[in-house]
Amino acid sequence: MYKYHCLNPIADIGLNNFTEDYTKIDTAEGADALLVRSAVMHDMEFDKNLKAIGRAGAGVNNIPLDTCAEQGIVVFNTPGANANGVKELVIAGMLLASRDIIGGINWVQENEEDGNILKDAEKAKKQFAGCEIEGKKLGVIGLGAIGVLVANAAVHLGMEVYGYDPYLSVDAAWRLSRNIHHAKTVDELYKDCDYITIHVPAMDSTKGMIDKNAIGLMKDGVVILNYARNVLVDEEAVDALVSGHVKNYVTDFPTPIVAGVKGAIITPHLGASTEESEDNCAKMAVAEVRNYLENGNIQHSVNYPDCDMGVKGENTRITLLHHNVPNMIGQFTKILADDNMNIADMTNKSKGEYAYTMIDIDSDVTDSVIEDLTKVKDVLRVRVIR
Repeated sequence: MYKYHCLNPIADIGLNNFTEDYTKIDTAEGADALLVRSAVMHDMEFDKNLKAIGRAGAGVNNIPLDTCAEQGIVVFNTPGANANGVKELVIAGMLLASRDIIGGINWVQENEEDGNILKDAEKAKKQFAGCEIEGKKLGVIGLGAIGVLVANAAVHLGMEVYGYDPYLSVDAAWRLSRNIHHAKTVDELYKDCDYITIHVPAMDSTKGMIDKNAIGLMKDGVVILNYARNVLVDEEAVDALVSGHVKNYVTDFPTPIVAGVKGAIITPHLGASTEESEDNCAKMAVAEVRNYLENGNIQHSVNYPDCDMGVKGENTRITLLHHNVPNMIGQFTKILADDNMNIADMTNKSKGEYAYTMIDIDSDVTDSVIEDLTKVKDVLRVRVIR
């Protein structure tokens, strides 16, 4: 029997996929798995029984990944589950920036008691005139799950789309429209595009990547869209908005620096706030947690390598989370051989400083073997799935 706890409300359509072998509990204490959306976990002390954290969403800046890795807690996220919701908001952001829709709506509200509002609107509307996005150049930085959808949708809207991603995956490449131009450097996008949208994770190498130097390369009147993470854009660069060099900064992250700045179009983090996105994230997070707890398989982890040996059959499965150092496999197999245990199947994957080993045994595993494996230096957690 497994126990799980939700730190935030998680859609029932996902939780309903837990079987009768799972029990929902009211506190994190004693839980095998935690499900979370936005709750900040950095100050939490994790129960020694905790094995997995399922983040119903893509961003994991609210989770202490290194701490979890050192304690043998696998952290999952749900990349792509909310991609369509974010894509649609990015398209909406482009339209809001190209046509002064917000200004027009505000004018109507301010003049709602005008008995001649229809006639006066014909005179006033020219101050809200804008441009069409068809035929304009869009630069997409980052061609992951969301970036690919945005790029493809923009092609269908008649835009000339340029994409930049030095780490483009094979899967993303297959899903990318053949009509998208591949930029060799990000500077190409900065110099040529009318709209620039950024879809990369927040890492040391990407924080503040849209800075004054980058904006200095851009066209006058450029529109910058940021629906990824607020730290990707150096907000001090909003000076370019005031000067008029940047027409609009469209973002999903209201901060004291940009809130109220002329030319900033800001939504209150609505990217994945759709019923469909929340449902998809919940279903995906539950599936990942179940697959790990029941089979030991890791898919879409952010602190351990993905590793899959399929559904556990009749064999006993040993899983070992450990540091990525030499001779770990040799030590594991020696312990098993000394106890006359036969290995039916085995795999090992690594990711940075951490690694994961899965071993199928065609017999039961004794407590002494588990104890010996646990004592191996650099082993962080040993789990036996029977």
